[in-house]
Amino acid sequence: MTTTLPHFETILLERRERLLVVTLNRPDALNAVDRVLHDELPEALGFAGTDPDSDVILLTGAGRAFSAGGDIAHMEHNAAHPHLFDHEARQAKRIIAALLDIEKPVVCRMNGHAVGLGASIALLCDVIFAADGARIGDPHVGIGLVAGDGGAIIWAQRVGLARAKEYLLTGELLDARRAAEIGLINHCVAPADLDSEVDSFCAKLLAGAPQAIRWTKILTNMELKRIACAVMEAGIAYESLSVRSADHREGITALKEKRRPRFTGR
Repeated sequence: MTTTLPHFETILLERRERLLVVTLNRPDALNAVDRVLHDELPEALGFAGTDPDSDVILLTGAGRAFSAGGDIAHMEHNAAHPHLFDHEARQAKRIIAALLDIEKPVVCRMNGHAVGLGASIALLCDVIFAADGARIGDPHVGIGLVAGDGGAIIWAQRVGLARAKEYLLTGELLDARRAAEIGLINHCVAPADLDSEVDSFCAKLLAGAPQAIRWTKILTNMELKRIACAVMEAGIAYESLSVRSADHREGITALKEKRRPRFTGR
């Protein structure tokens, strides 16, 4: 008997035989992460990881984006009430831990931009297919925040320390073609070919030996989990400090007003 799929407000779950599709579902907000999505994502990932009726997980976004990162109104509210970020911090740790703990292969269908936490979620998947024209980056510093919710863990593991510092310290976004060239993502494909390429790769995984694939992933994730354990607590602590800064409030205001921020170091 097939396990019943749970219902979420901001996430859709769909079965395609032994493939479980997890879709971030706030398309009108470019799948930006608000309080509800923050709370639901670790629950959805936890279910996906233990679901007995699937062997491969496909993670994607509804509409034009994979995830535009933090929801602006939500970030503004947190900046005005920074104690609320303590809850967000706990959820961020749960999201990262859930992605690293999933033994099944997780394929990312990056249908559009992946920014901030959205980039971390994509990069913590095992294999990433991105549509040409999509952009990816972690611009935490651009709004006066520390990249503490995953960026400091995964970027250096994908592209090396020098490139990771270059992109995390500037917050620069890369187009998918460049991201594939430097190994940040696996494949950049024409938008019209995205579904066929993803489907073909998922079919290859589904035709493989499930236990051998899972146990190989467990081994390759051991070092990532070690790094996450070493970095995550400090990353969240520094990000919590930056949430309380005048520079972060200025970054949010500048983002809303579509202008360059004027940071003061306070």
